[in-house]
Amino acid sequence: MPQPGLIPLSKLPDGRFSDRDAVFKVYRDELNWITDKIWSGLSVLIECEKMITTHVFAIIRQRLKESSPDGSEIPLQVIMGETRTEEDAGPPRGLLVSMMAQIEAFFRANMAGHAVLVLPYLDLLTTTTRSSLTDATKEVIGWCYRAPDVRVIGFKDPSFELPRVMSDLFPARTSLIGISREKLPQIILRNEARKFGVDEFNPYVLFKYVSGLNPVKFRRIMKHISGYEDFNPQTPEMADNLYSEIRKMTVEGTTELPQVDLHEDIGGYGEVKDRLEKDIIQLVRKRDSLTDPKEIEVVESIIPRGIIFTGPPGTGKTFFAKALAHTLDATVTIVSGPELKSKWVGESEENLRRIFHEARASAPAVIVFDELDSFASRRGTYAGDAGVTHSMVNQLLTEMDGFRKEELVFIVGTTNFVESIDPALLRPGRFEFNIEIGYPISSDRREIAGIYRRKWQLDMPDDVLEYLVEKTGGYVDLVRAVKFSGDHIEAICRALKREELRKGELKVDRDAINRVLETKLKRVLDPTPEERKTIAVHECGHALVSALHVDAPDVAEINVETGDPEVLGYSRQQFYERSRLLTKRQMLADICVSLGGRVAEEILLGDISSGAWDDLNKATYSARAMIEYLGMGASLGLQTFPDYLEDAGRSRTQPSPETRRAIEMEVSKILKEQEKGVREILGTHKEVLSKLVEHLLDVGKLAKKDIHEFLDKNGVKPPEKTFRSRDEE
Repeated sequence: MPQPGLIPLSKLPDGRFSDRDAVFKVYRDELNWITDKIWSGLSVLIECEKMITTHVFAIIRQRLKESSPDGSEIPLQVIMGETRTEEDAGPPRGLLVSMMAQIEAFFRANMAGHAVLVLPYLDLLTTTTRSSLTDATKEVIGWCYRAPDVRVIGFKDPSFELPRVMSDLFPARTSLIGISREKLPQIILRNEARKFGVDEFNPYVLFKYVSGLNPVKFRRIMKHISGYEDFNPQTPEMADNLYSEIRKMTVEGTTELPQVDLHEDIGGYGEVKDRLEKDIIQLVRKRDSLTDPKEIEVVESIIPRGIIFTGPPGTGKTFFAKALAHTLDATVTIVSGPELKSKWVGESEENLRRIFHEARASAPAVIVFDELDSFASRRGTYAGDAGVTHSMVNQLLTEMDGFRKEELVFIVGTTNFVESIDPALLRPGRFEFNIEIGYPISSDRREIAGIYRRKWQLDMPDDVLEYLVEKTGGYVDLVRAVKFSGDHIEAICRALKREELRKGELKVDRDAINRVLETKLKRVLDPTPEERKTIAVHECGHALVSALHVDAPDVAEINVETGDPEVLGYSRQQFYERSRLLTKRQMLADICVSLGGRVAEEILLGDISSGAWDDLNKATYSARAMIEYLGMGASLGLQTFPDYLEDAGRSRTQPSPETRRAIEMEVSKILKEQEKGVREILGTHKEVLSKLVEHLLDVGKLAKKDIHEFLDKNGVKPPEKTFRSRDEE
């Protein structure tokens, strides 16, 4: 007895049938519905691909003839444009002009509505210009409204949109898109099914790759494989190879088949991979292994279709989307959000419709909207774009809600500003998954570097790879707060490979890595000895507070030989192991570290420099955030005082002058108290601070290990940290 869902080959059709037969078998119910509506006196709008328009019309004409109560035929006037012969007199007319003439002639002769007007190219006739309706559109609409009794059968391509004033003329509308799973066995022949199995045919596996095709294209693919060798159980890979070939033949338009393996090509980020595996990939594989229709329906109903990858640039958000597509054997379409927008009315929405149509036709598919926030921001918060963004959000909602549950089309949005996304897009059933892909931690960087070491075949010992991991643990651009990402690590490995090719061979050592890290820096005048000492004092102040403050992350590195004109020196901390929620103690400790450089200058040099500007800015911002946004003040109670509310259209009462003074006093109090704590730490260890400055000036840079060895040698034992650092081994 066959398993549920599997079909014995003996029950499949044998022999041959035409493309038109295939169209009728797949859309029989819809075509009968169209026929009924025409007999009822209604105009019908049919959405289908141009490839099947002729077949659909021919079937409708035949069905109208067969279903006539008295055997009479309804006159059908098809508007196809002028067909000229050599004997025709007069200058040639364009296709559009010819069709308009035929439409005018039809309406003048059939104002009473006895005949039915058939417009196979309705979408082309009534497509809007970039700013308004065309003259042809206005004329067609005018004739239709002047003759309301005339029945019209209009055809439109899924990627086109009709003007609202035109679509309102059709009270009956239907779509002939794709192939339903139930109809698939009706249009595959027995000899074709033998390519996939010996005695039974599993329509669910094949459906995965052909659900978005129209019947004519499907039949062409089946005719192509009909000459292949029948399936042999001794070589089961035959079926897999055949599905792979069919997969390639179903790729449409701008879609592609990515070759990015989730585990082999992406290093680290174990939590991200686990979530994709558990919540999406395993469910899809479970669905593919089932044959019982009811069980399949249950699984399909819980597979999430919308994902947002959020995180800074270069961390691999788009790469993860490609890897997901590869794992699911899906096509991928990468869409740039800014490029999708157009200033012309209707063009942005048309771009979205085309993208979704191509993805459905190439299902399983993944659509990636890069920089989703550039066109899907919260409605009501933008201005100056003539409502383009508002319309695009509405169109995106329409497309996402229009999926059939058996269609495997996934939507991935990437952004580093998820807060700006329209809330309607974040509801369950749309972009319901929000996965953060942040800067890589040490274990991630180790795996990423290992992948590129293998890819570029670099002669890089493990200890040098660890040095690379350590060197990329901080900021690549301290001024802009940009940390090292996977893209940066790949760029470093590519540069090492280029050096190897130039020299003929290269054993990668620490100096080679340092050379690559410094190549981006331009030549500048070296700082004077006095400037260099001031910089060293400043950075040692930060580092010593970081090492000795019980709540602060430990120091990771001090460097006064950066070679970067924008960053003459820096001290780098490790990262909090859990940094998504900062406690009040952690925020106060961060303020202390920020003030460490300024206070160290006062203690050792008796003067202060302009180098503390950014530190003071960060400290003030943190203190103000604690009071105004987080309710961490001592006297103002549990309330916030933001400058504005993000929800558009809402207003609030501004704080009174007395409250503003209280806020400023609280901010000032926090800064003064933390400055006092910093002075206590650095004043107590002034001699050690001075020695650390001299040691740093001698060597240029110090790592965490070097700093702790120096402190131990000078009799200073750092306290046990309250919070573990993220990179701590």
